[in-house]
Amino acid sequence: MIKKDFSILIGGRAGEGSRKAGLIIAKLFAELGYKIFIYDDYQSLIRGGHSFSHLRASDKKVLSHRKKLDFLLGLNEEVIKKHQKKLDKKGIIIHDSMAKKAVEEVKGKPMMENTAIIAIFAKNIGIEWKILEKVLKQEFKKFQKLNLKVAQKAFDKAEILFKIKRLNKKVFPLITGNEALALGAVKAGLKLYLAYPMTPATGILHYLAKNKDKFKVVVSQLENEVGIVNAAVGAAYAGTRTMVGTSGGGFALMTEGFSLAAQSENPLVIVESQRMSPGSGVPTYQAQGDLSFVLSAGHGDIVSFVIAPGDAEESCFWGGKILNLAWKYQTPSILLIDKEISESTFSFDKDILKKINCERPLLWDKKGRYLRYQDTKNGISPMAFPGDKNVISKSNSYEHDEFGLTIEDEENTEKMQNKRLRKFKEMEKEVDRLESVKVYGNKKSKKAIICWGSTKGPAKEAAERLGFKMVQPIILQPFPEKKVKQALKGVKKIALVETNALGQMEKLLNSYGIRIDKKVLKYDARPFLPEEIEKKLSKF
Repeated sequence: MIKKDFSILIGGRAGEGSRKAGLIIAKLFAELGYKIFIYDDYQSLIRGGHSFSHLRASDKKVLSHRKKLDFLLGLNEEVIKKHQKKLDKKGIIIHDSMAKKAVEEVKGKPMMENTAIIAIFAKNIGIEWKILEKVLKQEFKKFQKLNLKVAQKAFDKAEILFKIKRLNKKVFPLITGNEALALGAVKAGLKLYLAYPMTPATGILHYLAKNKDKFKVVVSQLENEVGIVNAAVGAAYAGTRTMVGTSGGGFALMTEGFSLAAQSENPLVIVESQRMSPGSGVPTYQAQGDLSFVLSAGHGDIVSFVIAPGDAEESCFWGGKILNLAWKYQTPSILLIDKEISESTFSFDKDILKKINCERPLLWDKKGRYLRYQDTKNGISPMAFPGDKNVISKSNSYEHDEFGLTIEDEENTEKMQNKRLRKFKEMEKEVDRLESVKVYGNKKSKKAIICWGSTKGPAKEAAERLGFKMVQPIILQPFPEKKVKQALKGVKKIALVETNALGQMEKLLNSYGIRIDKKVLKYDARPFLPEEIEKKLSKF
């Protein structure tokens, strides 16, 4: 049987280029028609320490790395020592000693050892020089000739150990979850992105800033998270589609602005990319510990969307959809992702962009007197913006009447609260119309795994191997109760899988009468592997 699923790890100290090397290796496999997933593991250091990229190349779509390694590439001895125990019985180690020699022989720079080790690996698995050369030329614009010289020397010194099969499949581009999310938002009409840098959401800021002219998006880094959220509310008030990016600690500072957007009914989209916490926690590592926080964020009765995609393509689609939903219902909304999605690299099907459009919100028909908070049947008021002809557009953080003037009497206070609650009822209907829940695995099984966010990938693989059903709620508020219960129809036992210590999804499910029989939790700041879930549920 020809092997079509490969697991490769390349590592070194921070600053040695192991992440870049991992991406280049992934692109070599992509050129041969393989689907890719890369998990990047790095410490909160600029130099030194231990960093690695763990990539997987398969003939099928993959959303997780796996435990056993087929190839271990070390840019130093420490990498080999740390990861050798993960090597499969037939696995191969590629050490940095041959790479160093190739660099020295052509008088290259020490940093180019990663280029040399890539070339050795490419030769070992039978990749042709012309494919390696093509990818290296795309990836190295600086010192390109010298990098190619190093690669040629290393390639010539190495030997072919075996030849991996070229697949007759479409070559997909490779992008991170953050980049996919940004593309979806741009397709849905994003015009302003605001952020204060905070791992793991920072990649959105960098990607949009790098492509701001191409995407026609204004990108700004303000002084802190409080300034960011208030600027976003103001921009929405002026009619600009805006998105904000942060992590848990940054969102904690934004919650007052979040409540302001709820009361003033200004569309606000916040990307909250989770990392291991509380406090600063383990800032460059994985967790799903903010679910309870975002569901209850802000003070008062708040009408909002919380959406948790599970991979890059879902992040792209929902990155656009949440922008449209926020403007349609004039409400604050949270796109809840995590480090595993934000910073991992995926094979990306660009056709998902065809499903995203910039949807027009409800605008004032310019007849009669304009009421910013008009008390409509569905609770959604027509929008107009400062500068529009014959418009006085109020935005008020206090309770207000239909015009926008502050009120304190009982009757009007209840009236305006009821208006917003009617809007929430419409949002619930919207959730029922959308693909808010996905089902995978054996759909007839009496046993089911429930997961959300990035645990989708490893849980899906485990479910398929165990013969279980897997249920993935994507919209978490308003909660798609009917769809989740329909997906669980006939199921006798339910296991919950998530990367936090308290089983936060269980609390949400319990509030809708859905009981969990077994919790599979991980909270060591690392993502689940399919094998771990399979082992925990093998006797379930």
